[in-house]
Amino acid sequence: MSNNFMQLFFGWEAVGLVSYLLIGFWHHKESAVEANLKAFLVNRVGDFGFLLGIGLVLAFSGSLDYMEVFSSLDKVVGQSLWGADLITVICLLLFVGAMGKSAQVPLHVWLPGSMEGPTPISALIHAATMVTAGIFMVSRMSPMFELSDVALTVVMVIGAITALFMGLLGIVQNDIKKVVAYSTLSQLGYMTVALGVSAYSVAIFHLMTHAFFKALLFLGAGSVIVAMHHEQDIRKMGGLRKKMPITYWTGLIGTLALIGFPGFAGFYSKDMIIEAVHFSSLPYADWVYYAVVAGVFITAFYSFRMFFLVFHGESRVDPHTEEHLHESAPSITFPLIALAIPSAVIGYLTIDPMLFNGWLDNAITIDAAKHASMTELSKMFHGAAAMIPHAVYTVPFWMMVGGIAAAWVFSLYRTQWATWVQSKFQGINYILESLYGFDRFNEIVFVSGIKKLGNFLWKVSDAGLIDKMVVNGSARMVGFIGSVVRPIQTGYVYHYAFFMIFSLLIILTWVLFAGDNPLLQIEF
Repeated sequence: MSNNFMQLFFGWEAVGLVSYLLIGFWHHKESAVEANLKAFLVNRVGDFGFLLGIGLVLAFSGSLDYMEVFSSLDKVVGQSLWGADLITVICLLLFVGAMGKSAQVPLHVWLPGSMEGPTPISALIHAATMVTAGIFMVSRMSPMFELSDVALTVVMVIGAITALFMGLLGIVQNDIKKVVAYSTLSQLGYMTVALGVSAYSVAIFHLMTHAFFKALLFLGAGSVIVAMHHEQDIRKMGGLRKKMPITYWTGLIGTLALIGFPGFAGFYSKDMIIEAVHFSSLPYADWVYYAVVAGVFITAFYSFRMFFLVFHGESRVDPHTEEHLHESAPSITFPLIALAIPSAVIGYLTIDPMLFNGWLDNAITIDAAKHASMTELSKMFHGAAAMIPHAVYTVPFWMMVGGIAAAWVFSLYRTQWATWVQSKFQGINYILESLYGFDRFNEIVFVSGIKKLGNFLWKVSDAGLIDKMVVNGSARMVGFIGSVVRPIQTGYVYHYAFFMIFSLLIILTWVLFAGDNPLLQIEF
């Protein structure tokens, strides 16, 4: 709501603090404490870059007020900072902050761990608080990002990498909440891609539709977890459709919205992102287009794999839980119904005003001459209703259908094929299950590396330089001087008289033999 960078930064830090506290809600669990510390520390990295970017903004504009900064952008165009384009440096530093909050590779590692909090907290973080901040900020800074194609290209490519490769991780997850968490990472990648191709309003549109169906999916997962007596492994579920009809139907609506099934909320926003990339002229836009289209298949596959394993097929629930299994209480099912309705219709109702008829016109700036994605989208848009039958003729639709079919085959029809694929492609499976080694890399390089650096600095600077040389060294020096001076203090008057006379002779000798000494001018 603020109109300046200072308030933005305070809110930015406050949401990080609150998320830290929420993730660590179960403070007696070691895993929860580790997860909230991880979220806090990773976001410190992003926030450091964000703060540097704000500092440069203040340096070139002399203000932190948005309008004053945006009106003074002419001053910064063409300027350089250490050989690099200044506006590009500023935008990239601001985007580092967005990468932390909105969990883009490589600052994404905190988000899966945020599942340690209670499920409503997971829904809150993934739908409404932390992860939306970076997308909002880059959209708000559109007048600056429009001046740097390099920054936009970086944003687009980082988003595509996140959308594709984080989606792949969702395939090998067996924790119901972590599957949904990795889908959040993938969808945030789609939003970031939209930012990179200057389709800021499309990014905000997807952010809004995603909030409804992602909150629905998380709370639906929470309903299943409660019914399963806090069991979260989808391999130990199955056949819940008959016992939990409200959770089943609302979960189906959320899943269809997530995969972009025609008519549902996610369909409109995700299709617009893919089309915006198709019309982009930025470098690597072709590669990014293939990545986001492939992501549609992957999203449909891991989403329906989870859906089929939880609600369809034979029950794998243990007998004791099966005996008490029933639909959740109205306090759980009512929010599911309330979220299912907008998950189905909100995209249809809002696509026209949000993207093409002025809701965000005064908040977003686009250089249409250089970045024509939104102009081309407006030309091809013929209404929300027309998009539904047209979808059948598009590649993303058939990729989605293929993903659903593949999920059905591997989860219900030929379950042994999944085991065969895992054994056949053990290397790829290991890479996915090790999460591409990001956590291991951070552990070796940053955690262990900083510990070793700290030990080295402690031994060299603290123990060696400060303690040994400065503190103890000064004490030893005083002791040495004392040992030299101490023999002079004998206590005998004739010794002191001798030193006084000897000192007086030295002074008189200096006075008499210093040629131009002013003391020679003294008249007695």
